[in-house]
This record gives sequence, structure tokens and C-alpha cells, in this order.
Amino acid sequence: MTVFQLLMLGASAFFAYKIFEHIQTLQNPEEQIDDSNQNETKSAEAFSPFDPETLVEKADVAFEEKDFQRALALLSEADAKDQQNSEILFKIGYILQQTNDNDEALKYYKQALEVDKDNEFIHNSIASIYRANGEFISAKMHFHASIDIDDSNAITYYNFGNLLVDMKHLQEAKDMYEKALEINPDFSEAKEELEKL
Repeated sequence: MTVFQLLMLGASAFFAYKIFEHIQTLQNPEEQIDDSNQNETKSAEAFSPFDPETLVEKADVAFEEKDFQRALALLSEADAKDQQNSEILFKIGYILQQTNDNDEALKYYKQALEVDKDNEFIHNSIASIYRANGEFISAKMHFHASIDIDDSNAITYYNFGNLLVDMKHLQEAKDMYEKALEINPDFSEAKEELEKL
């Protein structure tokens, strides 16, 4: 073999190995998440050549296809390449919440909130986890923060109403459902909950 052929063979082996490494990260998203938490200095070069925006787009497609593991793997890779991006952190938290890993989801939501304190959706998501965990005061605090940021989101008032029902504050819950319907008169879920009170 010529020197050129040996160089080409070596380059081919290197790229084959890099592709193998990337496939491994897609097949084991839990290990990748654990890995990224333990070794935050891991070089982004160990991942695919895609930029964070492309990875997020691919993750969105995987999420729509209900392939949560692949979506998490792609978002984890995007997070390694673009750390402290609130959108990426929020999306990781949201997928973890959909898979009922609320504790891990809450960690990502809190990281996202540190980066973007004025994001009503992050406050809403944190409030929903606190509500599910029975931490009503914390949930209430985050619903108030969400309303302070945007007082025209009917879903926030609806979710806040649900929390207030759990807390047995029925008149306040009615007020929240009515506010949701004032913003969106076609909000059928809010109508149903209001009729129950």
C-alpha cells in the first residue's frame, strides 16, 4: 500500500469511530445525561458535527414522533454544545416531565429559570410540578410570577384555578376560571371546571 492509501485508511477508521461514538450517545440517552452532569468539561467535539440549532430542530421532530429518548439525546448534545441556553434546558425539562421524571425535570426547569427569569412558561411548568408534588405554596408563587410576566395567558389562569381547587380555595378558583374564560371564551376545559364549582 502507498502512503496515501494508508493515510486514507486511517482517516476512514477515525471517522467510522466518531460515527460509532455518536450512535452510542443516541442509543443511551440516560447515560449521556448522567455523563454530562458528572463531566461538564467533556469536549463538544466528541459529539456530532451538527450545530445546537439543528440538534434542537431534530429533537423537536423526534418529540413529535413520541421518540422521547432520541429527543433527549439530541437535546443533551445541544446542551453540551450550547450550555446555559434556556430554550434547550426548558425542552429537556419538558420531555422529562412527559416521561414522569418530575424531579429531574424540575432541575432543568430551575436551570432554565436562572438563565431566563422572565419566562412565563418556565414558571408555569415549575408550578405544575410543585402542584403534583403537593407543594402548593411554591406552586402558587410561580403562578403569580407567570401572571406578573404575562397576564393575558388563559392557560395560566386555568392551571392556577386547578391549584386553588386542590387547596380548597373554591372562590379564588372560580375567579381564575372566569378570568381564563374572559381571555378565551372558547376555553372548554375552564367552562367544565367552573361548572363543577
